[in-house]
Amino acid sequence: MLQLYTFGQTQIARLRRDEGQTMAEYAVVLAVVTLLVIGAITLLSTNIGNEITKVAGLLK
Repeated sequence: MLQLYTFGQTQIARLRRDEGQTMAEYAVVLAVVTLLVIGAITLLSTNIGNEITKVAGLLK
């Protein structure tokens, strides 16, 4: 009976490890940062394109 209890406790301890969760958390953070960077580049590229068009119009 004691061996069964010890085996059960060992298995529960293995399930509670945080190693797998840490990698998943890094993946989520990386995905969020990637989306923010893509969004910022998209917004800035439109504004920069408009400003370049204005300057080109002034130089003509």
